[in-house]
Amino acid sequence: MLLVIDVGNTHITLGVFKEKELVGTFRLTTRQNRTSDEYGIFMCDLLKYQGIPKEEIEDVIISSVVPDVMHSLTSSVIKYFHVKPLNVGPGCKTGIRITAVNPKEVGADRIVDAVAAYEIYGGPVLVLDFGTATTYDLITEDGSFAAGITSPGIEISAKALWQDAAKLPKIAIQKPESILAKETISSMQAGLVYGYIGQVEYIVKKVKEESGIEDLKVVATGGLGKLIADETESIDVYDAQLTLEGLRIIYEKTRKSRG
Repeated sequence: MLLVIDVGNTHITLGVFKEKELVGTFRLTTRQNRTSDEYGIFMCDLLKYQGIPKEEIEDVIISSVVPDVMHSLTSSVIKYFHVKPLNVGPGCKTGIRITAVNPKEVGADRIVDAVAAYEIYGGPVLVLDFGTATTYDLITEDGSFAAGITSPGIEISAKALWQDAAKLPKIAIQKPESILAKETISSMQAGLVYGYIGQVEYIVKKVKEESGIEDLKVVATGGLGKLIADETESIDVYDAQLTLEGLRIIYEKTRKSRG
């Protein structure tokens, strides 16, 4: 079995694949002060809870945008699973050509999502990932990573409201019954959710307009993405497991290239 690990700014998401079948998923909060033993015990306990013996994990691949956790996390994989993990980066085969001015600035998470969207849904495709930040990445028909847009995530926007405005309360991020809010909480929810729907629709429209690609497929993933995807026709597909699938695909491509 293959253990795939996606380290984001807020959460660490793990998945276990048996061949191409995703047989288990787990999440941890991203904390930079965990030891290798803490990571190892957490992962082993989560696997055991889902009935997956850790001895059946034959290999591990990691994608990370948080460098400070990598030493402990990598050490935990080596100690508890007895394999050296493959880290997404130089040397990995992705099938995606990065055309950015500085390719090293493109985060591993964005490359993983791009690989999955292109391999599963084909190109051209626009990949939206609703994480700590919300990213929009354009992959052309020939598999080139052509452009990327980054905006504050929904939760960042929400926190800015209640942290920087003294009289505004912390709220659940959900769609209110109407945009015509009559009290504080629903007015904040309306601004956040409908405002974000508007952002998505406008950015997708402008990407299609400036790229000249009208038949662009739009695929979304991540956190609160389903909340937005359910409310707009600008998103064609919501795929909650896109990143985990991308890690599996990169692992298979890299393993194959190395014989």
